[in-house]
Amino acid sequence: MKKKVLIITYYWPPAGGPGVQRWLKFVKYLPEFDIEPVVYIPENPHYPLQDLSLNSEVSESITILKQPIREPYNLAGLFSRRTSKTISKGIISDTTNQSFIEKLLLFIRGNFFIPDARRYWVKPSVKYIYDYLENHGIDTLITTGPPHSLHLIGLDLKQKLNIKWIADFRDPWTTIGYHKQLRLTKRAEKKHKKLESEVLTGADKIIVTSQVTKSEFKLITSKPVEVITNGFDDERVSDFSLDSKFSLAHIGSLLSKRNPEILWKVLSELVDENTEFAKDLELKFVGAVSDQVLKSIHDNKLSDYVNEVGYKSHNEAIKIQKESQILLLIEIDSEATKCIIPGKLFEYMVSNRPILALGPKGSDVERIITETNTGNYFYYEAHNALKSTILRHYKSYKTDDLKMQPIGVQKYHRKALTESLSKLL
Repeated sequence: MKKKVLIITYYWPPAGGPGVQRWLKFVKYLPEFDIEPVVYIPENPHYPLQDLSLNSEVSESITILKQPIREPYNLAGLFSRRTSKTISKGIISDTTNQSFIEKLLLFIRGNFFIPDARRYWVKPSVKYIYDYLENHGIDTLITTGPPHSLHLIGLDLKQKLNIKWIADFRDPWTTIGYHKQLRLTKRAEKKHKKLESEVLTGADKIIVTSQVTKSEFKLITSKPVEVITNGFDDERVSDFSLDSKFSLAHIGSLLSKRNPEILWKVLSELVDENTEFAKDLELKFVGAVSDQVLKSIHDNKLSDYVNEVGYKSHNEAIKIQKESQILLLIEIDSEATKCIIPGKLFEYMVSNRPILALGPKGSDVERIITETNTGNYFYYEAHNALKSTILRHYKSYKTDDLKMQPIGVQKYHRKALTESLSKLL
């Protein structure tokens, strides 16, 4: 008889973007390890990005439970529909460039909706799930955040039923980069910290996606903290060929603070110094790009090389990254981002394309790229090294010899990661 486990997640098909992938894939493979997942999701969620192609990955045999959710985005739209949509996608302007409306919406978001805008789903969800667990003999519960309000559902049910509860953190809570941009009052900051501590000490086990987050959480809780990263799945992509241009592609949102000015400077220099390079260069952006990033590109006289592809489905994005010459991975240069491992990294790793990454010293991304031999990682002051590597890649491109030989990437396959999860369960 298979063990049943109830999974509470906000992001589920047709949600697009990286947040949906982790538990969509876990649910796909858990039955192979004698675990039957039951998934609880909102009935009417506000998804800023949608990918209808992901619906086909949900097995008809999986039990999906839905309950209505009340979200405040219609209210935010009364102030500025464009700004509210932008913030909901995670694009927050630099503090020096924020309009009054954006400052106001961030203040309201950070101080009136603690821990986040889905807090009003907690109480009705606890009531519904309490009855469901009692009637269906399920003794294990998993909550995944963000949104971290979902962990409050687990906390309440743990106290009421003494059920086994695992809290999965795809991102950290109070140490994530954008947390400081929410214009929090001291009272709100204290409330976030209190809730974070209650969740970390109340859960039976904690799952995180990076070693850095594990180290941070171990300072708060004595409960077991396990690392299960994101990963890649078998993606069948046919009918594709490498770009004829020397394309540097970034898949996903390129936010204001994630603006690699050193990269634009290096590329500008190479364009000025090498006419062939200038003819071949293409900057390909798949996903939202902030106005500040585009301005930096313009200031470095690179606008003519930009190809804004826009948002694409997951399958389309996989195809584009296999076609691109180089894959860009950009992270903010800060202590708070050392723990961030973008889900696309693992798909990049099996694309057979070189990764060109920029980020802080000592990050988990740097360790993974190095140990798997899937690309090069640079700090933000490494101007000369970055320039020489791009030029070396360009020479390999000209001789049709630009590729990578990955090492040991199979441990990041979604099925292997699900096996690790099954052992925790």
